Amino acid sequence: MDLLIDEVDCHNKGPAMQLLDTIVERLSGDPDWSEKDESSIMEPYTYIISHPGKDVRSQFIDAFNLWLNVPKDKTRSIAKIVNMLHSASLLIDDIQDNSQLRRGHPVAHKIYGVPQTINTANYVYFLAFHELKNLYYPSAECEVRTRDLEFIINAELLNLHRGQGLDLFWRDNLVCPTETEYVDMVKNKTGGLLRVGVKLMMAMSKTNVDIDYVPLVNLIGIFFQIRDDLMNLSSANYTSNKGFAEDLTEGKFSFPVVHGIRADSKNHQILNVLQKRPETPTLKLHTVNYLKEHTKSFQYTLVVLATMETRIRMEITRLGGNEALERLIDCLHVDPTTIQ
Repeated sequence: MDLLIDEVDCHNKGPAMQLLDTIVERLSGDPDWSEKDESSIMEPYTYIISHPGKDVRSQFIDAFNLWLNVPKDKTRSIAKIVNMLHSASLLIDDIQDNSQLRRGHPVAHKIYGVPQTINTANYVYFLAFHELKNLYYPSAECEVRTRDLEFIINAELLNLHRGQGLDLFWRDNLVCPTETEYVDMVKNKTGGLLRVGVKLMMAMSKTNVDIDYVPLVNLIGIFFQIRDDLMNLSSANYTSNKGFAEDLTEGKFSFPVVHGIRADSKNHQILNVLQKRPETPTLKLHTVNYLKEHTKSFQYTLVVLATMETRIRMEITRLGGNEALERLIDCLHVDPTTIQ
């Protein structure tokens, strides 16, 4: 039987037609997104920031602001951006390193799963870009410098992923870098987030606009990472927060490990241990003692740190002095008697 079009009752719509009407109406507006939705997908991020670290990066921002004199509301936004990027990168790092602990607590992906944690970390990267809206000056006076804020973050995120990519490549292919290659990697990876903060401040500043603070930031970033590498293998505090010599379990070519391998290239003990990714103390204790006693890698790392610390203090003085920054370096000083 043929169905005539005029026989259709357009005013008596069934459930399917009502649903279609609802969909069509919603197409004209922005996608709906509730606070409940936001809270749900942000749980891994909310979890990691609920166990905060020492917030060293925010302290560095405050210290550099003694030179740059950026308004407080702007530095708060900059610190928020840097901490968002840092926490998001930690979510990814813990997955890539198969870590168990972060700041003494189970890592986020062990609770929320790998897929959700990856998505949240990527989402937070974009939220950090969105936060830039709070930095733009309304006047044309600073327009030239502030319009490059997105470029600053984009460039340093590229550097961060380049450094992380090399670190992972060396680990997964058991390729030991030279010390120079290692330092270049750290300059990209660890230095990137420190540079984000200071570069954003330099773009927002109306004071000392002709002074480049980036070389000092690079030096501090490398010092910070080499210190972290040493502490990972020797500090009881690191053991409680991340596990004993966790870098060995991750197969990481940290600075003392790179020195130890290259100091006695005919001995493959360290490479073999890294390949096995040891989780029990026996092999890790053996490797730590080998680095201490045979290759003297801890002693060598302490000398490097002391030399870098001296250079950092000299650079601070050259730039006009900064008591807050000096105090931060005091806190990062490594007492050799606590290591050997």
